[in-house]
Amino acid sequence: MAPTPSIPKAAFWMALSITSFLAMSVAGRATTAELNVFQVLELRSVIGFFILLPLVMATGGLAAMRTQRPLAHIARNVVHYSGQAAWLYALTLIPLAVLISIEFTTPIWTAILAVTFLGERLSRPRLAAIVLGLIGVVVIVRPGVDSADVGHLVVLGAAVCFGVSLVLVKSLTRTDSVVRIIFWMLVIQSVVGLVPALYEWRNPSLALWPWIILIGFTGMSSHFCLARALAYADATVISPMDFLRVPLSALIGWLLYQEQIDAFIAGGALLILMGNLLNLQRKAVKPAEVAAS
Repeated sequence: MAPTPSIPKAAFWMALSITSFLAMSVAGRATTAELNVFQVLELRSVIGFFILLPLVMATGGLAAMRTQRPLAHIARNVVHYSGQAAWLYALTLIPLAVLISIEFTTPIWTAILAVTFLGERLSRPRLAAIVLGLIGVVVIVRPGVDSADVGHLVVLGAAVCFGVSLVLVKSLTRTDSVVRIIFWMLVIQSVVGLVPALYEWRNPSLALWPWIILIGFTGMSSHFCLARALAYADATVISPMDFLRVPLSALIGWLLYQEQIDAFIAGGALLILMGNLLNLQRKAVKPAEVAAS
């Protein structure tokens, strides 16, 4: 049976997802300083698979991972892998806060696709939450003040991929469990990324392995928690919650990488927070039809 739609439960799982994504950002910067992007993605998928395996066994084993929608899983993971590769590459080019800010054009694509293909309602409160969040992102990025470099364009491409991926995940939660979705994510992306990873393979140093393990764990946990959140609320509700990664990534960038936080970042973060509060306080318009995990 489907879980009862719940904004508080969706917010709880999104908090865990955001924490995982932020940890993955730090681990990603550490690992891509030594290894190429494709090798990092391959190690993340393989390690994540073995971390997930006990949960797979506890929920029915490999037999329970069978799916009636293999093409949807393949499409979702090819698109998502492309977005992840672009995102990790951009992480080596531009500051963390700028990267996350530009990434948050994702809700534009998510909202449009969710309304078009999933039949979700883009109500006025949802639209207002998204608009406030996007205005906050624009205030932080300040397009036109500085010329955009290749890193900005790469992240924009990643954002489009993430929007498509998020809508496909929402669709998959209607028929497949969260564990099954993550299982196929790790399997398919391991296969897709094997050849490019082996092309320029380098043996990681011993000091790098804790970061590799962290990115492997958070690469799995971030999407597990995101899928759980999507099981409790529509994609157009979940996306504005994720805006909180923008000010939090700015804080991490300042603490770890001496990236400065100015008045524009602070003002944009406030607008993003206002949008999130508006979105969290509104009542669900209609319970989403989702499958139990």
